[in-house]
Amino acid sequence: MLRAALALALCALQLCPAALGGSQPPLLVERSGSRRLSKVGGFAWENCGDGRDPVVLQSLSVAPDPISIPGSLRVSAAASSSKTMASPLKAVLVVEKALGDLWIQLPCIDQLGSCTYNDVCTILDNLIPPGTTCPEPLLTYGIPCHCPFKAGSYSLPASDFDLPDVELPAWMTNGNYRVRAAVSSGGEELGCVKLAFSLQSQ
Repeated sequence: MLRAALALALCALQLCPAALGGSQPPLLVERSGSRRLSKVGGFAWENCGDGRDPVVLQSLSVAPDPISIPGSLRVSAAASSSKTMASPLKAVLVVEKALGDLWIQLPCIDQLGSCTYNDVCTILDNLIPPGTTCPEPLLTYGIPCHCPFKAGSYSLPASDFDLPDVELPAWMTNGNYRVRAAVSSGGEELGCVKLAFSLQSQ
């Protein structure tokens, strides 16, 4: 779940390659009305399972706050799983934006927003082809980058990642956001994490 949670959190911001240690090409084709993401701040998280989920995110620290983009991101995290997670791993993201006192759910457009990913394992395979050595610092700390994820404890000490330029669509405007990411297999929820952050674009 550590790997999946970090991937989903940053994929929600279209920073998947940075999260997964892969190459960093332009993440969106620049189009009319698009915005360049400049800062991400106010990051917070919590588990949102019913207390019986086999996968629990125990800690997650992201610095600096705010995060400048492009720039450097330092992440530390720890997670535990009492169950092996194997393909297919379904991930459901619900992304909401604050509008005054209301929270408005954003639709899924071009794989950004409130989207369902039928198999996180396939996403990981596309970013890091099977047979490829897991990138640093995952390799050093024994964190797998492909399914299955064996039961046990995983820990990522404070590690630095370089973040590339990111283009956001015009509809993803400045403001406060929250994301609920739930991972399941065969209809059984394995883990759930809620994230909150603010976006500032130019």
